Amino acid sequence: MSNAPLMPMATAVWLVENTTLTFKQIAEFCNLHEVEVQGIADGEVAKGIKAYNPIIAGQLSREEIELSSSDNNRPLKLKSSDIQITNSEKKIKKYVPLSKRQDKPDSALWLIKHHSQLKDSQIAKLVGITKNSVTSIRNKSYWNYNNLNPKDPVAMSLFTQRDLVLAIEKAERRIKREKKEKERAKQST
Repeated sequence: MSNAPLMPMATAVWLVENTTLTFKQIAEFCNLHEVEVQGIADGEVAKGIKAYNPIIAGQLSREEIELSSSDNNRPLKLKSSDIQITNSEKKIKKYVPLSKRQDKPDSALWLIKHHSQLKDSQIAKLVGITKNSVTSIRNKSYWNYNNLNPKDPVAMSLFTQRDLVLAIEKAERRIKREKKEKERAKQST
């Protein structure tokens, strides 16, 4: 069984309506049964299915259809796609159970205490809570501040050690840059 085109039934409808290919050729290309293709041609199968043009979709070329139309024994060949779909860069947000959600403010408090150089926005991004929540935890005005227990977010698998190291390095670069800017401002006055 070869790779089928996208929307095989709709593709078969288009091929039946727009080509002189045999039912067998269309059936093999679309991974359908020859009787289904016959039914499409008779209007008994795929009623209401909109024809899908495989040429516009980049799955077939006009030349490929013409070659197979002139030779009833030649099967249609699906155009190979050069597009590679990967999700390696895409960060997948995972569901955090209710019982674990309190870990986020606890982790934010831990980061504030142990890595005060991190900006509230960095902590919010790492832990997965709002910047306002981080700011209120830092100011001790968080609604549940008295019940917070600082917990190491890496140990709790909220993010990796590498994520933390990168955030700290970024914060240290920002602090150095701000110091240099202050020194320049002092020298120019």
